[in-house]
Amino acid sequence: MFIVGLTGGLATGKSTVLAIFRDNGIAVIDADEVAKKVLEPGTKAWKELRKYFGDEVLYRDGKVNRVRLGEIVFDNIEKRRKLNAITHPRIQSAMMKMAVTYFFSGHRYIVMEVPLLFETGKMLTFMHKIITVVCEDHQQLERLCKRSDFTEVVAKKRINCQMPLEQKVAKSDFVIDNSGDMLNTRYQTESIIRVLKRSKFTWYFRALFYIGFLSLLFGVAHIVSNFIYSEE
Repeated sequence: MFIVGLTGGLATGKSTVLAIFRDNGIAVIDADEVAKKVLEPGTKAWKELRKYFGDEVLYRDGKVNRVRLGEIVFDNIEKRRKLNAITHPRIQSAMMKMAVTYFFSGHRYIVMEVPLLFETGKMLTFMHKIITVVCEDHQQLERLCKRSDFTEVVAKKRINCQMPLEQKVAKSDFVIDNSGDMLNTRYQTESIIRVLKRSKFTWYFRALFYIGFLSLLFGVAHIVSNFIYSEE
């Protein structure tokens, strides 16, 4: 199995593209969904978060107020680093465990949505192909303001904190332009799916895996048989 990384900018349409992959029967891993599980009340990450940031970042039911948390860490690099230290390793570990589960379930490939794929660089090694979702600058700004109820000034600051889309595009294998309508985005995504389905990498990798696994089994069997023979 190989992993396809899906990334892009804030509000460019990553979730929309991920949903199209899911509609086509492709196994997907959503970093945002994983992050929510990692920070569920009572988890180790949640306890560390509460200890460092206090109850200010929690709702009454104990769930993390992600909007308030974002406001706190956005203009404070030290607190942002602390948040990343608490969450990123656990999110990445959970995502890789899910990937292994999909591997043993027989999937040829999976799509892993990682918003800060290029910014952190932590998951790049595992990606066989990378897709970047883009849209027009004014659309990104409008969508982010509408989605998160940001002012234009705040939205621009959030966007500028990430790597420019042009740089992400230059490092990617595929680009999906989500500036048009849903049908156009679906057409682009499904065109990529057809390319990925033709990839021979998955069969090459599985062959190496099973050859290695069988070699290990034969090696263990040989050691056991020699041990039994020596005992006799």
